[in-house]
Amino acid sequence: MDIIKARVPGHLGIQHIHIEDGIIQRVEPMGQSVAGIIPIHEPLLDAGEDWISLGGVDLQINGALGLAFPDLAPEHFDKLAEICQFLWQQGVDGFLPTIVTTSVENIQRSLDTIAQFVEQIQPSQTKAAQILGVHLEGPFLNPEKRGAHPSEYLLPLTIEQGKRVLGDHSPIVKVITLAPELDPTGDAIAYLRSLGITISLGHSQATVVQAQQAFAQGATMVTHAFNAMPSLHHREPGLLGAAIANPQVQCGFIADGQHVSPIMLDLLLRASHYDQGLFLVSDALAPLGLPDGIYPWDTRKIEVKHGTARLLDGTLSGTTLPLLVGVQNLVKWGICSVEQAIALATTAPRRAIGLWQESAGEHCPYQGQLARNLLRWSFDSESQNLVWQRVET
Repeated sequence: MDIIKARVPGHLGIQHIHIEDGIIQRVEPMGQSVAGIIPIHEPLLDAGEDWISLGGVDLQINGALGLAFPDLAPEHFDKLAEICQFLWQQGVDGFLPTIVTTSVENIQRSLDTIAQFVEQIQPSQTKAAQILGVHLEGPFLNPEKRGAHPSEYLLPLTIEQGKRVLGDHSPIVKVITLAPELDPTGDAIAYLRSLGITISLGHSQATVVQAQQAFAQGATMVTHAFNAMPSLHHREPGLLGAAIANPQVQCGFIADGQHVSPIMLDLLLRASHYDQGLFLVSDALAPLGLPDGIYPWDTRKIEVKHGTARLLDGTLSGTTLPLLVGVQNLVKWGICSVEQAIALATTAPRRAIGLWQESAGEHCPYQGQLARNLLRWSFDSESQNLVWQRVET
């Protein structure tokens, strides 16, 4: 089924999405299709100039449906499969299960479980979000910026500790969040980069000089901008200032209205030219998909109110809002166009981990993507409501 009269992020004007056997072949301007240059295949979906995009990619999500990813074990295969299906229903095509700071034994067990799931269970799943790897958020974090991470499990950032934490599971780890000031020589960062792991800086007190040094050593990402790092200062830009000034660095951010003020997000987006260097994450915790209430979280408890999760002492620990709510918020707050907001949750995170290449010549980055993963976005300019649904192909 082809899709006509569609707006597509990254493409000017109204597009024709050419699909064969459930695979996107190309995206072309409608004028060429109407002129007969490109054949149109029946049946057709007339998008009525709605936006059509790929589904979201969530690079930082800590659990869902009551299961925290640091607690994973082989007996959770069925639950993990259910989570993948749930996230697909929430508009997510792929994600990085995020393992926050915990014991090395827990990290190893969780990594082993995810690796087995990806090999044994995931290939048979349809209409399910794909696990793209793992995001280790810790345990190499600065104690002064640990946030809700338990201090007893924090570790020094050395090559030896890196080997100890990863064990034989480095191939499944896609991203690791660390505090670069814990590695003044850069040896540990270089080792982790040599394993093909994307280095993301976060939970850090890094100065602008320390951050720049880490970027020079190969770090290319920042974890939840503004949170768990020094504030921007006119004389000490710090980690975030260094990241914004570096076009090679991608910053994740949370758009729930609690982690970062919409005004500060507006400034961040303007400084980063909206579609360069930023991507949305949910940072959702295990109660994602469950009602508000009090839930267990490692050995502690969190209270969820209106989608925001805090430790019982009031420490902000995350959210339980799905990724695409962030897209809707950015549009509702008036700080992003519809196209920009959609891209921040779809193409931008893919670009951040090397799954998306900009169009070059005749190549279209949508080419080869599964049509069943497409989303249709409708925007009511009067109410400023943006809604989405899966495209049935």
